[in-house]
Amino acid sequence: MTRKVSIFGATGSVGMSTLDLIQRDAQAFQVVALTAHSDVDGLAKLARECNAQMAVIGDPARYDALKSALSGSGVEAAAGEAALVEAAQAGADWSMAAIVGCAGLRPTMAALQAGGTVALANKESLVSAGALMMDAAVQSGATLLPVDSEHNAIFQCLAGSRLDDVARIILTASGGPFRTRSREEMRDITPAQAVAHPNWSMGAKISVDSATMMNKGLELIEAAHLFPVGLDRIEILVHPQSIIHSMVEYRDRSTLAQLGSPDMRIPIASALAWPGRMETPCQPLNLAQAGRLDFEAPDEVRFPALRLARQAAEQGGLAPAILNAANEVAVAAFLKEAIGFLDIAMIVEDVLNRYSAPEPSGIDDVLEADAQARRMAGQVMERLTA
Repeated sequence: MTRKVSIFGATGSVGMSTLDLIQRDAQAFQVVALTAHSDVDGLAKLARECNAQMAVIGDPARYDALKSALSGSGVEAAAGEAALVEAAQAGADWSMAAIVGCAGLRPTMAALQAGGTVALANKESLVSAGALMMDAAVQSGATLLPVDSEHNAIFQCLAGSRLDDVARIILTASGGPFRTRSREEMRDITPAQAVAHPNWSMGAKISVDSATMMNKGLELIEAAHLFPVGLDRIEILVHPQSIIHSMVEYRDRSTLAQLGSPDMRIPIASALAWPGRMETPCQPLNLAQAGRLDFEAPDEVRFPALRLARQAAEQGGLAPAILNAANEVAVAAFLKEAIGFLDIAMIVEDVLNRYSAPEPSGIDDVLEADAQARRMAGQVMERLTA
C-alpha cells in the first residue's frame, strides 16, 4: 500500500536524508508536498525528481521564481506561511516536520491537527509549544514519532513498556567539538570551528547548538514532553563516540540502550517504517572496530546552556519558548561573527531572567513570546557590542 508523505524542510539535512530513503523504494511512497524556506532551485529539483504534487517556498518573495522553476512539471507552486499550513493539511499519511527553528511551529501544529503520523525533527516547536502540541495530537488522534536520534532511541527502548516502570531516562550527548576545551579556550572559537561536529553531519544552527550543548538542553525539554516521567528522572550523559544514542533504566535496574552508527537515516527510517522496519544504506555497527565506549558527566560550568535549559523546563509556561527564541537570535549573530561563542549562553541567560510568562493558551501566545524574546535578545546584543 502506497504511503502518502510530505516533507517540511526538504532541502535541509534531515529532509534530504528522508528523501534519500524514500527514493530507494519509490514505489512505496507518494510525495504530496515538499517545502523549503528560500532554496528555490533545490526545492524545484527535488519536487521534479520525486514527482511531488505541491512545492511550497516559505519566503513569499520567492514565489515567482519557484513557479518558473516548476513550469511544465505539473507540480503546484505555492509560497508563504498560509501555504505551508495548507500543505500540512493536504492529506499526507506521514509528515516529516524538519523546518529549523520556531518557523516550523504553525505547519507542525497543522499536521498534528490533521491527524495521521507526524515525524518530529523540529525540536524547537516542541520546546516552545510542547503542551499545546501534545494536546493537539491527543485531540486529533495523530501519532507523534520522535526523529532526533536520542528521542527515537528512547522511543525504541520504551517499546512495550510502561512509563510507570521507568526509573531514569538517560540522554546521551557527544559533547560537541569543544568537549575538552576550557572556558578560556572557547573564548575565541570561530563559526567554522563550531559547525565542524566530530560525529554528525548537520546544518549550521544545530551544529552550533551542539557545540554550546544547547542542543542537549533543548532535547531535555523535548524529552519531558514526549516521555512524561518528570524532569528529575531525565539525565544527560556525555558519550563522545555517539554510538549509544540514549538509554532507559527501569525500576528493576535493567537498562536498555539503542545503538547505531551516527547516521540520521537510521532514526528517520525507524519513523518512516514504523511500526515495521525498512532497509537502509547505513553502515552496520562494528563494536570491535569502535573498540571502546566512554562516558562522563556533563560540565554545566563550561557549558551553561544545560543549566539554562533545565531552568526553563522547571519554570514552565513560556520560559522554554523564550529560551529557544533568544538562542536562535544569538546563534544567528554568532554565525555572522557579530558576537563571540561564549556570548551565546550569556545572551540567553539575560533574556530568560528578564522575561517570564504564564502557560500559553494558544499558538499566538507562543509566537508573541517568541517575538518579544527575539527583540530583547537584539537589545542585549546591542549593549554587548556598543
